[in-house]
Amino acid sequence: MDVRAAPRQASMKLFTKGLLLIALPSAIELALLGVVFDMQTKTAAAVERSSDSRQILYQAAALENPVLRQVARVRAGIVAGDVALMERHAAWVDIGDRLARLEQAVADTPDQASRVQRMREAVDSYRQQALSVAQSLRTGATMKPFVTLEGGELPAQVVAFREQLHGFIDEASRLEGERNATLARTRQRQQYSLVGAVIGSMLLWTGTAFAFARGIGRRLDVLADNAQRLADGQPLPAPLAGNDEIAALDAALHRTSGQLRIAEQNQGALKVSLQARTAELASVNETLRQETQDNEMFVYSVSHDLRSPLVNMQGFSKELQVSCDELRATVVAAGLPADEYERLAHVLDGDVQESLRFVRSSVTRAAAIIEALLRISRAGRLDYQWQRVNVGRAVARVVDALQPRIDERHAIVVVHALPTAWGDPSAIEQVFSQLLSNAVNFLDPSRPGRIEIGALDAQQEDGAHDPAPPTRTYFVRDNGLGIPAAYMSKVFRAFQRLHGDVAHGEGVGLVLVRRTVERHGGRVWVESTEGAGSTFFFTLPDHPLRH
Repeated sequence: MDVRAAPRQASMKLFTKGLLLIALPSAIELALLGVVFDMQTKTAAAVERSSDSRQILYQAAALENPVLRQVARVRAGIVAGDVALMERHAAWVDIGDRLARLEQAVADTPDQASRVQRMREAVDSYRQQALSVAQSLRTGATMKPFVTLEGGELPAQVVAFREQLHGFIDEASRLEGERNATLARTRQRQQYSLVGAVIGSMLLWTGTAFAFARGIGRRLDVLADNAQRLADGQPLPAPLAGNDEIAALDAALHRTSGQLRIAEQNQGALKVSLQARTAELASVNETLRQETQDNEMFVYSVSHDLRSPLVNMQGFSKELQVSCDELRATVVAAGLPADEYERLAHVLDGDVQESLRFVRSSVTRAAAIIEALLRISRAGRLDYQWQRVNVGRAVARVVDALQPRIDERHAIVVVHALPTAWGDPSAIEQVFSQLLSNAVNFLDPSRPGRIEIGALDAQQEDGAHDPAPPTRTYFVRDNGLGIPAAYMSKVFRAFQRLHGDVAHGEGVGLVLVRRTVERHGGRVWVESTEGAGSTFFFTLPDHPLRH
């Protein structure tokens, strides 16, 4: 029989057959589950009854010793004539509470409840006798009647209590045995019902699977063959006949096959376009690299050329200072009238000196800015000596070099284990030096300073799922002044200075750090809370870069 030519009427019954194949076994399984749940409920009840029996035996066994201790206290009080030895009201209350709990536990067993009641009566009787003994001791009455009552091995009330208690325990032991036997039988029946339910369920679903295979298995085989043909890129035969779900899936496979052919045709055009865009991007990157290099050369040239005028201005300001000093000496020697002398002295010592100080300060500031520009320019033009760098040794040298400043700030520097990196040793050492110097400079003088230098574990990094991440992340953490949130976006810009009253500089240190790290193929960022401290992170490659 050709499956593809199956009549439409047969395919229309697929939904009904599916419902029957699911509903009938499910109904039988529900019945089996009902039996299993019923047996589980009975087993739980039997377990609870067995547990109650053990608890009742434990409570009963724990009753005798408190009563005997009370007998001992009463007799000790009679012998010593000291009522303090027998005044233990809390003990009688405890015995009463135990009897009440025991009576409540056996409320469903009348004989046992009756025994507990008789035990309570015996205890209450003896307690009244004990109270009479105490009262007699307080009033100094004779103890002979009570000595007679207490003369035997145990008082009559306690003997009666023990007889009832032992009878109670014997009956409770018998009930426990019966309940344990019932529990064992219930558990065995539960196991039988569970095994029967599992076997019945397996048989049901085996029959269902057989019926399923007989009914629509061949059509599914055709569908699987078409799916394999689609995966292998082979053409598909004619679609399956019918309106059922299998026919719909086969039609979807045919539509997918057509779309794949169209996608293959478009892929060639897209590949050509992508190659063109890649070449264009490479050209743009090369242009950008050349422009960056030209900008760095321009900055270097301009900064270098500006040095000479600044040196001249600094020299001329010194010459003006010398001339002013000579002019002041001439004025002093000239013996001018007081008003003229004061006017000239005010000009020489006031306006002229202030102007000279302003000129010298401006020249110094301009020289520092030019030097900072030269440092930024050099950072992008230096030739790196690429090699495997022992980061731990580099950090140790940095800490040794900055140790006087660290001691001056009374700070503690903790260096954790640092993995090696691939890069230029001097550049990497400068990165750590700049970050550690910043951390020392911006410590909070109101609390002990602490700085940590370390590296994130491989599991903590973004690429932790990669067995060999291409970079390692290092950090420098401090508990210093921190960075305000509004300033975070400006941290790595040139000439941006924060806390200028705490540390001096031109604000290019972090720019150099960023340039150096980026030239190593990494990135740098900061996490900070104002008043709590900052943590600077940066990544370095752990293997040679591909250029």
